[in-house]
Amino acid sequence: MAYDYDLFVIGAGSGGVRAARKAAETGARVAVAEEYRVGGTCVIRGCVPKKLFVYASHFSGTFEDAAGFGWSVGETGFDWPTLIANKDREIDRLERAYRSNIDKAGVELFETRAVIDGPHTIRLEANGDRVTAERILVATGGRPSPHPALPGHEHCISSNEAFHLERLPEKILIGGGGYIAVEFAGIFNGLGVDTTIVYRGMEILSRFDPDVRRALHAQYEKNGIRILCHNVFENVKRLPNGRLQASLSGGGTEEADEIMLAVGRLPNVEGLGLETVGVETAHNGAIMVDDYSKTNVDHVWALGDVTDRMQLTPVAIHEAMCFVQTVFHDNPVKPDYDTVATAVFSQPEIGTVGLAEDAARDKFQNLDIYRASFTPMLHTLSGRDEKMLMKLIVDADSDKVVGAHILGSGGGEMAQLLGIPLKMGATKADFDMTMAVHPTASEELVTFAAPSERIRGGETV
Repeated sequence: MAYDYDLFVIGAGSGGVRAARKAAETGARVAVAEEYRVGGTCVIRGCVPKKLFVYASHFSGTFEDAAGFGWSVGETGFDWPTLIANKDREIDRLERAYRSNIDKAGVELFETRAVIDGPHTIRLEANGDRVTAERILVATGGRPSPHPALPGHEHCISSNEAFHLERLPEKILIGGGGYIAVEFAGIFNGLGVDTTIVYRGMEILSRFDPDVRRALHAQYEKNGIRILCHNVFENVKRLPNGRLQASLSGGGTEEADEIMLAVGRLPNVEGLGLETVGVETAHNGAIMVDDYSKTNVDHVWALGDVTDRMQLTPVAIHEAMCFVQTVFHDNPVKPDYDTVATAVFSQPEIGTVGLAEDAARDKFQNLDIYRASFTPMLHTLSGRDEKMLMKLIVDADSDKVVGAHILGSGGGEMAQLLGIPLKMGATKADFDMTMAVHPTASEELVTFAAPSERIRGGETV
């Protein structure tokens, strides 16, 4: 009882809230501080509102596809303020649910910025009060990089502001080629916005499987999205007419109503007082932790995006569960980052588990690659020029499936289920012995007859 709390959590996002609740369930005295809104990036300005926007943007294509099935939809229209208002109402509901769960668990919530103010000490900036805790957990997440090196960056928006635009732009430029840039490009394009991606790399989605990347690039261009690779913004200017003008490294300029920067995220560590107790950070500010999410300071832990290990909401929640097991149940558990399924809610969407082909080539000498590209049944009548891609990567020596990649409707849902057999070490023979569900797109995964490509000794044979 020498401290006010057994655990004080800074940040009430998905990871922080889960850690606080589960620690409190052990009987620990727990408090959590949040300076903005309870729920964090995922709930307030990330995964959840983004997925709602993705749903909204699908309808333009759905109305077009309906004609092939005999439907006459008639004149359609879209109202941006209605979408924003309905989205805000759902986010408010989710925040209330998070608050309720915190309260039910017996966790004390401080709605203020909290900073470390010495060993075992936290200062609540709203009133200047200081409280003490035996353990401090930092779960402050990350934020979009404002790209301060770009002249005129102050005229640009990030994904944060994209959720609250007063009006839908007629034209938008999106800087970046990661999943945030790609997802918002699909959203704005689906809502009728003239959309261009400007990306410095050779191909969008650099860490994903190369076949999936190329196929999505081609489909985006069919959908009307311009993709300018090997390009960056050199400067951005506000024109007298209110529009923005960007100069590109590849030459020329582009005008748009909005320019969105999606060029990475930064850990939220500024002004947290980490230096007062000597917490070590990486070159980008990320808090450095060991295998159990503990910093170099005995009483300080960190998890989630602020540690920059794997920036995914389920991963932060998993880290929180491992932290509670380790610290409050005396059962040391390391977070497991192997074979994590993930999705990109592009249009069409991507679902992926395990190794991309280039990573698999680096790890294994002998591989069998199974791939299929086909028109999904929906579009045999809709007439839409859209292919679905499915791909399995198999270690030929063990027959173990080490990667599964999908581009097409339902890819994210399939990735979640594929994560189970891949995590269990399923072989290609296990897939072959599984009865197909017909007619589905996913039956392709269990009906591959022969490899599309054999790699032996690192070379395609």
